[in-house]
Order: sequence, then structure tokens, then C-alpha cells
Amino acid sequence: MATLLLITSVAAMADNGHQLWLRQTGLDNPACNVTQKAFNPTATDIESQTVRIAMSELLARISQKLNIQLEKRADAPGSDGFTISRRGSNITISSASGTGLLYGAFALIRMQATDTMLKGGSVTEVPASPLRILNHWDNLNGTIERGYAGRSIFWSDKGEIISQNAPLLVEYARANASIGINGTVLNNVNASPKVLTTDYLKQTAHVARILRPYGIKVYLSINFASPKALGDLTTADPLDKDVAAWWKAKAKEIYDLIPDFGGFLVKANSEGEPGPGDYGRTHVEGANMLAAAVKPYGGIIMWRAFVYAANSPDRAKQAYEEFMPLDGQFADNVILQVKNGPVDFQPREPIHPLFLSMKKTPVMPEWQITQEYLGHSIHNVFLAPMWKEMLDDWRTYGTGANRSFADMKIPAIAGVSNIGNSVNWCGSDMAQANWYAFGRLAWNPAISSEKIAQEFISQTLTKDKKALAVISDIMLRSHEACVSYMMPMGLHHIFAGGHHYGPEPWYAPRGTREDWLPRYYHRADSVGLGFDRTMRGTGAVAEYPDEMAKKLDDFNLCPEKYLLWFHHVGWQQTLPNGKNLWETLCAKYDEGVREAEDFAAKWATVKQYIDPERFAAIGSRYDRQAKDAWWWRDACLLYFQQFSQMPLPEGAPAPRHNLADLMRFHLAIDNYTAPDMSKLP
Repeated sequence: MATLLLITSVAAMADNGHQLWLRQTGLDNPACNVTQKAFNPTATDIESQTVRIAMSELLARISQKLNIQLEKRADAPGSDGFTISRRGSNITISSASGTGLLYGAFALIRMQATDTMLKGGSVTEVPASPLRILNHWDNLNGTIERGYAGRSIFWSDKGEIISQNAPLLVEYARANASIGINGTVLNNVNASPKVLTTDYLKQTAHVARILRPYGIKVYLSINFASPKALGDLTTADPLDKDVAAWWKAKAKEIYDLIPDFGGFLVKANSEGEPGPGDYGRTHVEGANMLAAAVKPYGGIIMWRAFVYAANSPDRAKQAYEEFMPLDGQFADNVILQVKNGPVDFQPREPIHPLFLSMKKTPVMPEWQITQEYLGHSIHNVFLAPMWKEMLDDWRTYGTGANRSFADMKIPAIAGVSNIGNSVNWCGSDMAQANWYAFGRLAWNPAISSEKIAQEFISQTLTKDKKALAVISDIMLRSHEACVSYMMPMGLHHIFAGGHHYGPEPWYAPRGTREDWLPRYYHRADSVGLGFDRTMRGTGAVAEYPDEMAKKLDDFNLCPEKYLLWFHHVGWQQTLPNGKNLWETLCAKYDEGVREAEDFAAKWATVKQYIDPERFAAIGSRYDRQAKDAWWWRDACLLYFQQFSQMPLPEGAPAPRHNLADLMRFHLAIDNYTAPDMSKLP
């Protein structure tokens, strides 16, 4: 009854979304008793602070009459793993570390919040990856690249840590710890060299002190040319002994300030960023030089594999071509950070071939939580199904050391954050689900998208079973719908330049490099549509394992969802589904529009179960998403129709826009600015 009363009261009042999935309280329950056993660290020990946090969370949020004991055991599973055991009203959470006990405490709270409380017996959890890291693309002036939720929670426009944000950073740490995230990169991969100056390192140490009791290490993105850019040396050549000495001295300075500093994230020789290639050196020589500097302290180097050169015949092949010959040459504390697909966080991409082919070098996924190419924080798109799609191919076709993420062969996983200083953290209440999903999948890649969605909904929006089913269905269909109204069948990168929000398959400013133009990717002509990456084209299919490559190379076997990624298909060519390309393309766009309109209609049916503030905010986004879906559908079909010279199929709805108007205006993205954290009462 107490839980029912809580839901009713929440649904009756406005909610700004700030509490994320941590809304539930213990309703001032004095009956829950929490103790610790065989755990007596000193009062100043960080682990002691962590255990006290775990105890306070349980006392504040468990509403049942339970005796909960926290027990540190050397034989407990993994350093971050935990076991929850129950006999009657007695529950024991055991782990080998204080952080593991904190994770166990949050897991027990989640069980209560989702009505899956352990009735008896025990459950053990061990994270699939030891490093589960958020990448913040925050600039030192407080702006966020590809950020749709306000300004940075770390850096201000004065070039300093926002000191008054200490309470906010505690909330940030709680949210991350509750889903198992244990690392955060504080700054943009397009890094300013200034972040390595002493003043900024002291500010980084301030953040590290706040996050440390929650089991979270801090990392920094670095500019490879920092020794030269900061004026200390005349070169950044990784084989220059003075450069190596500079980095070793800088590493010592950092670890003196932050003993548990995680290491560096590096974007090198990509999109104009400096790197070892500027000096005729390899990625191995650059990464290993940095690795030697941080290794004495247990630090790691996360070296991004996102590289591509102008005027290449196939951008999708370049990372593989640069990194596969280097397999096995990297130092043992270097991890290659690879985007899920071979181009750039598109609404749908095939898995990056490096995940399937690297046999001796650790490879970590980089997923984009922030929706750069999926409607920003306006379109409500749940990304767990997209990430699960990549994981499924990884398990099926992977080889060597990286065969299976579920087998704990992957040392780390990164998610590009969608967090800013908007009151609801993510610019949209539904976008919070992707932060949540990243943490849950990083911890357990076997968990289903359905379970993640239902956990999120029941902890944030409603526990009503009917409403939960409706919202879960919308979320689980949302990614496929987005692909259908944006870029179905393997189409990719046909966005407007710059903001990557609306469609502009015609975008071609004079003087722009070819691989930044949509025509490079869609290759529409009078014959057909799509990028030929078969063995008759660029040969990109050969970068995949034989079984997968043969399937992708064969027009009749290639999955329809990747057809235009790997094949240039004739407009009137009959597909395995019995329809020609033009008919299928039109049907896909129409399906996406119908789905987006259905989401808006279905959302309207749950009004009585959601608090009014968030119901209205989320609903307005579904309405906008449906309108944008029409814009996408009309823009793409009317543009491609110029090449196909074919009418819309019988029964297809007439366009709502004309091509001239669509080409004249950008799809607007304004009027969705959320209030920042400073506006909180």
C-alpha cells in the first residue's frame, strides 16, 4: 500500500526529471536495519566512505522491514562483483570491495523499485567489463560538442571547474554508480592542450575527490601535440627523447595530484587533430610512448581508431587499413577505442570490422549515447536495440581475443555522454533512458532491451502495468522507426552539414571535401542507389570474416537493412522481398512516418499515469518527431525521385512538402532549450 501511495502522489504533481531513476525513497522507514560485518577500515579510508554511502542509500530508500548486512569477503566474485543473499527478512550483500558493496546496494534498491525483490536464495553479479567509462565531449569554456542538454557540469565559461557544482557532481556520481559506471573522461576528444596545465590539473583533482568514493576514476582527453603547443618543446615527435621525458614528467605531476587517475584518451591524426603521423610515425609509436609514461602508475591509453583521410575511395575502410597491420604491436596498457560502425555513429551501421578481426590487441567499443545523428534530444529514440544488434554480430562473427564481450574478453567500454546542465540532465526525459541503458549493458551485455526499458520506465515514469507496456513498446520500436524515416536499407550520412539534424541528401557547398557530402555515401544516379562495397566495388566486405563477407557480398543474401551500405542497386531491380528497390524504399519511409505518428498517439493514452510536467514535455517531442518524420520522408523520396524517374507506388501518401521548399530551408531545431541546473528551486 505504501508503494501505491508513493506512485499516486508522484503522478499527481509536476516532476522536472532531475531525479533520474533514483526517485524511490524509503518513506521514512525506521524498520530497515543496515549493518556491516568484517569490515573495519579507518575513518579516513576511501573504502570506508564508500561503504557509508552504501549504508545511507539503503537506509534512505529501502521501504521494507529488512535486516541488511554488508560483508566484505576476500573470496567474493571479482573486485566489483557482489552477491545478494536472502533468508527471511535477513539480507546479506557481500563483495571483495567497498565499491562492490555499493553496487550491490544499488542493485537491491533497483529490485525493490522494479518489484523484483529477491524472495530467497542468492544472486551474484560480476561486470562483463572492468572499465565502464563515460566520454564527455565538454570544452574548457563550458560548451559541449554534440551536446543537447545545456552546458558542461564540469567546466565554466571562465575556464575553470564550476566550484558550486560539488552537490551536483555528487548527484552525478550517485547516478553513475547506481548503474555501474566507474570512469569518466572530463573533456572533449578534440582536446585543448590547456587541460594539462597545472591549474587545470588541480581542478581535475577536485572533481576526482568528489567522484572517488563512488568508485569513479577520472580520465582526460589529451592533445598529442601538447609539449609543443604549450611552448615547452619545439616538437611532439613520439620518438624524440625529450618528448618522451616531457610526458613522463607530466604523468608524475598528474599522479601526484590524482593517485588513482585512470589515464588518457587520445584522438590523433583525425579531423585535423595532431598525431604521430605528423612526424612520419605510426599509431603504435605514438600510443606506446604515452603508455610508457602512465604505466608505472597503472594508467591506460585509450587510442581512438576514428581516422579517415580526405579523397579516399571508401572512408569506411580506412580505420581497418591503418590498424589491422599493427595488431599485436601495441603496449599491454593500450586499448583501441573503436566506434560501433565503420563510418560515424549513423542511425544504423554494420559492425566495425576491427571488432571481428583484431586477435592480439584489446579493442573497446565507443557508443554514442548523445543522439548526434538520431534527432538530438528532440526525437525519442531508445538506443539499446541498436547496441544489442552490434553485440549480436560481435558474438556471432568475432575471432581471437575479442570474440565475445559477454565472455569478458573486452577490457573497457565507452559511451559518449548526453549529459549537460539542463534540469533533467539530458535535455529530454526520455533521453535519460540511453544513459541508463549504457550503464546496464556495460555491466551485463546479455540483459535484454525489453528488461532495460521496463526497469527504466518503472523507476522513472510509472509502475502501472498497462502504461508500462505501452511505453515499453514505443521505446523498443523507436530505433527501427527512426532508421526507417531517416535512412533505411543501409543509407547513411545524408544529413545537413554541421548540426546533423535534418535531411539534406543534396548538401554540397562548393569547396567542401567529398567525404563530408551526402552524395559520397548515397551515390544516387540514373541507374540506382547505394555504395558498392562488394568485391566488385571498393572491396570493404573483405574486411569482415569469410562467413560474414560472403553473405554481405551476395545481393540475394545481404540483409535488407544493410543492402545500400554494401550494394549499388538498380531502381527497378527486384529484391528478395519481391518488390523493386524504389517500391521498397518508399514503403520503408512510409512505415517510419506511420510509426512516428503512432508513437505520438500511443503516448497520449498514458496521460493519467504520468506527472503533467513530464507528460507534456515528452509528448511535445513525440509530436515534433512525427512532423520531422514527414520532412525526412518527403525530402529523401522527392530528391531520389529525380534520379529514379519513377512515381510513388500506388497507395503511397502524397508528399506534404515540395522539394524546392525543402531545399530552401534547414529543418529547424530551436525552441527545445531546457532550463539549466541553476534554475532548480
